[in-house]
Amino acid sequence: MESSTGNFPELTARTRGFSLGTPRAVSVGADGARVVFLRSAGPADPVERLWVYDVADRREREIADPARLSDGDADLPPQERALRERLRLSAAGIGSYGTDQNATVAAFPLGGRLFLADLVNGDVVELASAGPAVDPRPDPTGRRVAYVTGGALHVIDPTGVDSVLAGEPPDGSSQVTWGLADFIAAEEFGRYRGYWWAPDGGALLAARVDDTRVPRWHLHDAADPAAAPAVLAYPHAGAPNAEVTLHLLDLDGGWVDVHWDRDVYPYLVSVHWTDGGPLITVLRRLQQHGLVLAVDPRTGETQVHAELADPRWVEPIPGTPIYLPDGRVLVGGELAHDGYDARCLFADGTLLTPIGLYVRRVCGRLGRPGRDTPTAAVDLLVEASEGEPAEQHLFRVRTSAGNAHVEARRLTSGAGWHTGYVSGDTMVVGRASLDHPGTEWTVLVGGTQIGALGSVGATPPYAPRPSLARVTDRRLPAAVLYPRSHVAGRRLPILVDVYGGPLHQEVLAVRGKWLERQWWADAGFAVVVIDNRGTPGVAPSFETVIHRRMADVILTDQVDALHALAEKHPDLDLGRVAIRGWSFGGWLAGLAVLRRPDVYHCGIAGAPVTDWSLYDTAYTERYLGLPDDGSEVYAHHSLVALAEERPTRGAPARPLLLIHGLADDNVVAAHTVRLSAALLRSGRPQTVVPLSAATHLAAGGVVAHLLWMELDFLHRNLPTA
Repeated sequence: MESSTGNFPELTARTRGFSLGTPRAVSVGADGARVVFLRSAGPADPVERLWVYDVADRREREIADPARLSDGDADLPPQERALRERLRLSAAGIGSYGTDQNATVAAFPLGGRLFLADLVNGDVVELASAGPAVDPRPDPTGRRVAYVTGGALHVIDPTGVDSVLAGEPPDGSSQVTWGLADFIAAEEFGRYRGYWWAPDGGALLAARVDDTRVPRWHLHDAADPAAAPAVLAYPHAGAPNAEVTLHLLDLDGGWVDVHWDRDVYPYLVSVHWTDGGPLITVLRRLQQHGLVLAVDPRTGETQVHAELADPRWVEPIPGTPIYLPDGRVLVGGELAHDGYDARCLFADGTLLTPIGLYVRRVCGRLGRPGRDTPTAAVDLLVEASEGEPAEQHLFRVRTSAGNAHVEARRLTSGAGWHTGYVSGDTMVVGRASLDHPGTEWTVLVGGTQIGALGSVGATPPYAPRPSLARVTDRRLPAAVLYPRSHVAGRRLPILVDVYGGPLHQEVLAVRGKWLERQWWADAGFAVVVIDNRGTPGVAPSFETVIHRRMADVILTDQVDALHALAEKHPDLDLGRVAIRGWSFGGWLAGLAVLRRPDVYHCGIAGAPVTDWSLYDTAYTERYLGLPDDGSEVYAHHSLVALAEERPTRGAPARPLLLIHGLADDNVVAAHTVRLSAALLRSGRPQTVVPLSAATHLAAGGVVAHLLWMELDFLHRNLPTA
């Protein structure tokens, strides 16, 4: 593919940010014999296919090519489209799949049709389904396949008989679904599924989601006035959430309700069902307290295994809770007493990880319990950071109950971002770094590399080299990226490329994070990126200090870090500063321009949250509390309220470029419409770009046009040197 930097916007749009043709959605069968993943056929091919890497043969095989099976994504069921939006998937083809325990078969949907692939011999067959299939999953034994259609949970048995396991009357009036994640679970808690097989394949745990009480919003693309508006059940801050219940369903029609105090703990955050039994995590609405509950699969009664508590909010660790082989329950959380400030793992209250380790995810078990001692402890593979938030490594964590010392041995080397997938003796490691493009995937057995998952992605046209640093007394992660042709002593306008929100980092030792930013730099800017307090990777207190005061803490950090970087980099011109961001970053860009026009001279806000009372319950209330608690927190964080204020005499009114997709069901376009109206009333300069049919993440060719348009806006609105 072309490699000149001038056509970078078109190149990154065509390759979806250089992600096409690269492996993703990696999983390892329990016996370690097969690694399953998705990958398209080339750097500009948006259709993802199903692949298997055979550990014994040390080679990969293509299992399913959507072009040979289906007509594409034109007829995706609405619930499948919603799932892809929650997963932030822009590619076509096979978006997700499910396997049995040993990854001998895989089920996946294509355009609503249901397919089952034999991962051993490569055969793919279509299964007759009762309607457009969503989220099909084989049972752990590989004999049956469950799926959702029309909001009902179905199971297809080995003879091909399709049975409705749970569902509401099919009269079209019900607002209830079975076997699907509710909006909040998928968008804010990373729980994308709504049913779970028992380890023996004889029963399922299924979520029932009742959206009846959730407010109805209407999304209408003004570019198509003949189309009826889409109706969206959207639980905005302070409004009722969906009612989520959990039920144990036998294949013969038996039914047991799972009991917990749903009035006190309405959020079902995670569900895990292994040989030890089902474990669930539930949270209070404001998420300052939660419970890890063991479920009795015979009666549905629950027992508290652990409590999660924090005066600001609880942040469960992905991959937990799970049963350890010795029967203890592994839980992740914060250690915030006796002077400690750590994110750790515990087994029945016993600390397993060193306090200097910032645990991010439990990947799975390394090795196997001894044959003669089935409860023997195994080690855990854990993703964590150790002192440097820009890097993530893989660690082996001991779980033995008799181990007197806390141990975590690092398995990966070299600066970068490492991810892991493991089962038994087979481990797959992905490494992204500043030293090479994309992610390199290696397959190891017993710690020895035996092969790799291939990539056919595009090679980026350059290798950015950002200067990473920790600045201010808060040691904020930050970076500066110069034009490749920069000559020291030449003063440069500054482009602050920002996100700044919880659960997300931008300053990473990963080349892919800097490719687009290098294009901006080569256009004549010094690109500055800052991870303020509230972002992960440093320490729990670093994240939670923003509670109910996001605007003040985050903007203060951004301004202070910018000035600290300018002291280290004299070529940064503080008299010419622009800021751009999307989603939370769009809110922060708008906040910066409106509240600190003395620092920021223009801003680009894509899909910004401008009025937090219009954003969803779990995210907003976690950080700001309830909107009707009598405080002024929501007003203080509202861009609409801020824009209503006329600029004081002599204060500059800085221009804003507002961009928003009209089909955005996450941050609805009303955010930008309301902000634009407020800016107009106060006489502030603005440019609004509505994106017809675009969702929260703009994709495809529109990305290239947006980049050129944003560049033109900055050239026109930044002061000249």
